[in-house]
Amino acid sequence: MPAPRPDAACQRSFDELGRPLPLVTFCIVDLETTGGDRGADAITEIGAVKVRGGELLGTLSTLVDPGRAIPPAITLLTGITDRMVAAAPRIDTVLPTLQEFVGDAVIVGHNVGFDLGFLNAALRRSGREPFTNTVVDTLGLARRLVRDEVPNCRLGTLADHLRLTTRPTHRALDDAMATTELLHLLLERAAGLGVTGLDDLVALPSMGSHPQAAKLRLTQQLPRSPGVYRFLDGRGRVLYVGKATNLRQRVRSYFASDERRKVGALLREMQQLAHTPTPDALSAEVLELRYLHHLAPHYNRVGTTWQRYCYVRLTTDETWPRLVVSNEPAADGVHLGPLPSRAVATAVVEAMHTALPLRRCSTRIGRRHRPNADAGQCTGAQLGVAMCPCTGQADAVAYAQVVQRAVVALTVDPEVVLDPLWQRVATLAATQRYEEAALARDRAQAFAQAVERQRLVDRLRAAGEVRVRLHDTRFTLCDGVLVDVSVDGQLPLGLELPPPDVPAWPAPLPRHAADEVLCLARAIERASHHARLESCSGEWAWPSEPVRRVTRLDTAA
Repeated sequence: MPAPRPDAACQRSFDELGRPLPLVTFCIVDLETTGGDRGADAITEIGAVKVRGGELLGTLSTLVDPGRAIPPAITLLTGITDRMVAAAPRIDTVLPTLQEFVGDAVIVGHNVGFDLGFLNAALRRSGREPFTNTVVDTLGLARRLVRDEVPNCRLGTLADHLRLTTRPTHRALDDAMATTELLHLLLERAAGLGVTGLDDLVALPSMGSHPQAAKLRLTQQLPRSPGVYRFLDGRGRVLYVGKATNLRQRVRSYFASDERRKVGALLREMQQLAHTPTPDALSAEVLELRYLHHLAPHYNRVGTTWQRYCYVRLTTDETWPRLVVSNEPAADGVHLGPLPSRAVATAVVEAMHTALPLRRCSTRIGRRHRPNADAGQCTGAQLGVAMCPCTGQADAVAYAQVVQRAVVALTVDPEVVLDPLWQRVATLAATQRYEEAALARDRAQAFAQAVERQRLVDRLRAAGEVRVRLHDTRFTLCDGVLVDVSVDGQLPLGLELPPPDVPAWPAPLPRHAADEVLCLARAIERASHHARLESCSGEWAWPSEPVRRVTRLDTAA
């Protein structure tokens, strides 16, 4: 199947593409205040500069009457005296003008949290909504980009060492102009790390001084759209596979300051980066699963454990059927699975044994079996919770009825097992046997979840070859797996890896295909009310009724 073409996807919005920095309007703000306490102190001067693409759009500068005396230390620092602000407007008068000037621009400041804290506090006191604009802090950017070049990241120090033409003077407009020049210099530096959009710029300070920051250049060509990414070593071996709705943002997030052990080791070993764009998040999830199954990357855990999946099988090929846990499905019997682990399968078996007196011994009993009256009974028979034919005391007709109830529970009506379990949980809880009640509850939950999982998978496989439209994307499925995906007005995009082999329903689903089929089934279940069926060779049965379990389980015990 051909690989998807990056240009074959539908046109993305500006939000998906990211806002290119030359198109972003920045409003650089600086304040002078009577002190550092936003609750007790007041603003004495506001300066703001508005720029876009390096072009000056406007400035705003005004003194503000703080309504109190300016401390001498502040006057010494800023040069603003009580006499200078005596005729100035009060902050309530200035705020509407400032809000109009800022508009929806990105607010920038050096230690911008200080300035925004004062402004938003003043807005709240005047009964106005605080600023919710996107914020960029040049202090954080400087610490990320030029920290090794300067003794500290104060605005005055940066102006001296980086030779800014505008000098900060502790006056609002001068400092705002200096911060504007600093912003443009930092944007030039950030471009070397692949920062081209506003989302990149906002995320950059949180990356700190990451030891692998030089590898950010590998992310420059990543789109801001869904897809699958792969970290490769120097020899081209895949180390890690992941999916994302925004490839660029997701991959760059690995360079954040969170230096988890696995992530740090992965980035140190990674030398190359590959990606495959997809038209939507669902096809990205499917493609990720296929990569995980084909490659089993060292750093992946989720999605690479399908070899541990197993089945619960009712051995209807035996004269006296029993429940067994197996790694592979058999040609005969009623199967439930594949289930995520042997522990889950064991809990399902224990739930059914609690509700139904199926034999629990592992002895294979054929049609020519002759019971021995002197033989010892198995533990289940001794406790009276199982019908065991070992000694010949079990009635074959009665046992066949129990087996039939087990078949019904596995295939049609799980309440055959769940109802006795609910009753047991309630009885145990009423007698304050809470540990036993919790054990019965957990078994019931495991059985209910396994049956619901099975229903989803069977429902999708029973649909046969199906075409279904979710939003603008058309998915073509066959026997529960994705065979093609296309977007309106585009040729089929295909998938990079072929679909897994799956036998026709109702044969048991093989382990290697369970993740993909379940992923697609859950996606269709979530979107069943607005999904549009275009064709179906089998039976379409969405939406469905979930297995009853949650409320009874949560309130019991």
